[in-house]
Amino acid sequence: MYKIVYDKMALKDIPKLKSTNLDKKTKSLIDILRLNPYQSPPPYEKLVGDLEGAYSRRINIQHRLVYQILEDIKTIKIISMWSHYEF
Repeated sequence: MYKIVYDKMALKDIPKLKSTNLDKKTKSLIDILRLNPYQSPPPYEKLVGDLEGAYSRRINIQHRLVYQILEDIKTIKIISMWSHYEF
């Protein structure tokens, strides 16, 4: 079981998710990450460039859950839960 921590930007995304009714879908993705961040389905992709080392999963067609896996301390760091890689 992995511990979940939230980046400051991810915390700002929570009200947006609730206002668009995407909070339940996002929570189910986070529950999957807590048990096994490498589980597929739902599919995930490794990111490159500025976000190299991070992973992404779709919340819906527009929004993505972006996270890092800190394997040494069994922790998932949620970076963003909103738009497509706007950093």
